[in-house]
Amino acid sequence: MIKKYLYYTATTCNVNKMIVAKRLEMHNHYSNIRIYVETYGCALNKADTEVILGILVKNGVEIADSIDDANIIIVNTCGVKLPTETKILKRLKELRKFSKPIIVAGCLPKISLEKIKKVLPDYAAILGPDSYEKLPEIILQIVNGQRGIVSLDEDFLPRLTLPSVKTHPTIGIVPISQGCLGNCSYCAVKLARGRLKSYPPEEIVEKVRQLLQEGCKEIWLTAQDTAVYGIDIGYSLPELLKEVENLPFKFKIRVGMMNPAYLTQIVEELIKVFKSPKIYKFLHIPVQSGSNNILEKMHRNYTVEEFKALIEVLRSSFPKLTLSTDVIVGFPGETEEDFQETIKLLEDIQPDITNVSRFAARPRTEVEKMNEILPGWRIKERSRKISKIVRKISLQRNLRWIGHVGEALISEKGVKGGFIARNFAYKPIVVYSERNILGTFVKIKVVDAKITYLIGEII
Repeated sequence: MIKKYLYYTATTCNVNKMIVAKRLEMHNHYSNIRIYVETYGCALNKADTEVILGILVKNGVEIADSIDDANIIIVNTCGVKLPTETKILKRLKELRKFSKPIIVAGCLPKISLEKIKKVLPDYAAILGPDSYEKLPEIILQIVNGQRGIVSLDEDFLPRLTLPSVKTHPTIGIVPISQGCLGNCSYCAVKLARGRLKSYPPEEIVEKVRQLLQEGCKEIWLTAQDTAVYGIDIGYSLPELLKEVENLPFKFKIRVGMMNPAYLTQIVEELIKVFKSPKIYKFLHIPVQSGSNNILEKMHRNYTVEEFKALIEVLRSSFPKLTLSTDVIVGFPGETEEDFQETIKLLEDIQPDITNVSRFAARPRTEVEKMNEILPGWRIKERSRKISKIVRKISLQRNLRWIGHVGEALISEKGVKGGFIARNFAYKPIVVYSERNILGTFVKIKVVDAKITYLIGEII
């Protein structure tokens, strides 16, 4: 028995040595590779960048702080809007002057592949959002001189169990699902992200726990539509939130965008769990139009009346709820009456934040084939008019906070100095301190208000 034990031990040691040697050999392949990563788009894209970085670091790749220090460039792209696409394509042209291999990743490859190839004919690789596990082998191929690699996998990427690198010291981004259940006539993101695939709740909770243990104080639960989370696996967003907020840490949760049609189905249960002090009283609920005629053309599956009723229910439970919404102006067939109905809706519901987008058709969407396209000058005119109105509403909403005293989390450093705090309603408050107070909870009095933020004093 002793001889057998010694034999097995020796064999195991030899196997372990071989594994270690193999890993060292693989790391040596990547040891002189330095990669610079740029990111565009939503919170899910930012989470994807953290996975990209995790995969690279695990394989011994060095992350460069600048393009000059890198020998490969990765651009993680967004394709939700035409202006964003235009900006990214322009950036890809600019990056060619560095004469370094460029990997284009993210949503845009699955939406506008041919446009990428046209502006970047010498691309090293183009990857869809579910192809990141292939990065190590693709990088080695690039180092060995290969170009023109395309990988647009359809397989579901196990993001939560892949290695990742935090890009923010206090904010942790956790994808809870990918894809959606909607069929909006104008949306191209579904081409990139597909139908709903929810991550297992135990993986989400474990990922949040890990981030909290690493020092995060604010958790973003993100998805194309968080309201549909769990429908495909017999679970729900309120159930998930109960699990997450029960974790024994002091932290805050920001819940990502929700389609009104699906939020309506879970609103009663959501309100119950939203009463937790750990959850920001903040909701991003895009309405897109105040005209039922346009909403029908958009295939949004709710009416203006249903949207207003939903907001009324939420505000009756959370009077100081921060409401963020989106509107698209100049949708095909939008009459002056339709436009005025959108203005009226915004004046009625008084959202704290309104993201205004000018309509522009996206590739391979139903709306691309629609007639009644409005002239560009009219869309710009309506955009300017509605933007002026929503800025006024935002300022009025923010002015109501002057004099408020309460606890807030210092979550970010200010771009122009100071710090950005978030109160219970996720309102951004600019404060100043000579100490490094990032990641701490402090008591703040709001002393002034601007259109997009509040100004406070630590007391």
